[in-house]
Amino acid sequence: MTEPTLHYVACDDAQGGHRMAYWQWGDARSARVVICVHGLTRQGRDFDVLAQALVARAAGNVRVVCPDVAGRGRSDWLRDPALYQVPVYAADMLALVAQLHREQPIGMLDYLGTSMGGLIGFVLAGHKQLPLARPIRRFIVNDVGPTIEAAALQRIGAYVGQGGRYDSLQSAADAMWAISTSFGPHTPDQWLSLSQHMVVPASQRTADGAAKVEPGESQNDAAGPWLLHYDPAIAVALRAITPEAAAQGGAVMWSLYDAIDARTLVTRGAESDLLSRETALAMTQRGPRAALIEFEGVGHAPTFVDPGQVGAVTNFLFD
Repeated sequence: MTEPTLHYVACDDAQGGHRMAYWQWGDARSARVVICVHGLTRQGRDFDVLAQALVARAAGNVRVVCPDVAGRGRSDWLRDPALYQVPVYAADMLALVAQLHREQPIGMLDYLGTSMGGLIGFVLAGHKQLPLARPIRRFIVNDVGPTIEAAALQRIGAYVGQGGRYDSLQSAADAMWAISTSFGPHTPDQWLSLSQHMVVPASQRTADGAAKVEPGESQNDAAGPWLLHYDPAIAVALRAITPEAAAQGGAVMWSLYDAIDARTLVTRGAESDLLSRETALAMTQRGPRAALIEFEGVGHAPTFVDPGQVGAVTNFLFD
């Protein structure tokens, strides 16, 4: 497998700013950009398989950019846990797009967001006053909608922020699989590949949560112990959500969704407990009137490792 290049963008916040890391695949000179943004506890290397497929489909003429949202992966941890919220993440994505546009003008911008990444996308695609360098052309929303099922939030809240310390990469992968079976069938090798960037050797973790090198870059720490590669404080804002706040947030997200004019595809795990089929069908009838593809045997959320899932994305972006 070829490897992506690691870059950083400086982002403003109320505590003095932070750096967001992002992984770039393909041709850095390409005017065609696809941004892929991960879910709540994940990081940008989740899209390795998909990114390579997109580069291959475009015959190399594309930049696929996969950020580590603040507090995850190689990005800085935020000094104030209350800032781990969608408006901050959306501002960071604006800074990212601006930097990409300065480096090489963007002629075509597509966006894929899984779960939290999809909510960020609602802001970017639905808020027309934002200084986005180029309007989003095609938008893929992966297993999330303006209305989020409360039971799923409770399920996720039960494990987010618990931390973890593992003797080996395999034991870390096994522990993560125990709470991730809703991702659907994966071979052991596929799951290990998805897991390896979710942890970092303890010796490479600095006091502020940053990591000196990624797992796999140094063999000296291959035996661990391994730590989860995200700030446990990302759970603070999630656990502070009240039913009233969730209802208000849903109304805001629906208003943003209704303002989207990008061609939109909703992908859903057929067994998802976070995006109900009722909400997914409503997304096909209002706003951008999204197309809907459901993946059987999958819950929350599709990982775009399975060839059928990858094909759904590449066909939508390149047809």
